[in-house]
Amino acid sequence: MNSRQRRGVILLLLSVVCALGAFAGVLSVIDDVNSKVGPEVTAYELRSDIAPYTALEESQFKKIEMPKRWLSQNAVTDLAAIRRKIAVTTLKKGSLLQSDMIVDQPALQPGQQEVAIMVDAATGVAGKISPGSSVNVYATFEGARDSDPDQSKIIVTNARVLDVGEITALEPDRDNRAGSVTDAVPITFALSTLDAQRITYAESFAKRVRLALVAPGGATTIPDRDRTYELVTDK
Repeated sequence: MNSRQRRGVILLLLSVVCALGAFAGVLSVIDDVNSKVGPEVTAYELRSDIAPYTALEESQFKKIEMPKRWLSQNAVTDLAAIRRKIAVTTLKKGSLLQSDMIVDQPALQPGQQEVAIMVDAATGVAGKISPGSSVNVYATFEGARDSDPDQSKIIVTNARVLDVGEITALEPDRDNRAGSVTDAVPITFALSTLDAQRITYAESFAKRVRLALVAPGGATTIPDRDRTYELVTDK
């Protein structure tokens, strides 16, 4: 073997050693990244925007994989968690699903029924009530005769809200002298039979129906003497 051949063999061996060193370096970097990132877990990303109070379905989410250490503690990793749930606020496309974004879907109790009425958007608690809220329902009535005083009555107390619809423009009745369009919101309640009759009566015959939001944990019984108000008796 002449000197030129020996130099070739040496260079070849050096190339092999360098390649092995580079390969070992790549493996070291990969191991280092894996040690920092950790194992991957399943998470769910929104395919599109979801409106508040919308019932959730599996088709609304896309399954993804991401490092466990980058996932928040309240991230949803099993879509079984959305069963009988609704969005508590607007959910944005591309967001990761979190447990604090969803709440239980309101359900009827034994002896209750769903009743929906249209409530004037200006006199209801516009933007303040949501499914699960409790409200007192007030109604104002004109006196049967000109000499009879107008009255404000609490028709139903602690009515549980099941659903809040979209604001709708209603054409005025013929008796509406102002002739203006009224904005109303459909509100669905869970009520007993008697309370359902009371609230539908108020919607049909009262001059105005108003909702008063009850603070969480503040539901109380209102005495009968305090359920009717007349201006002439106010002292």
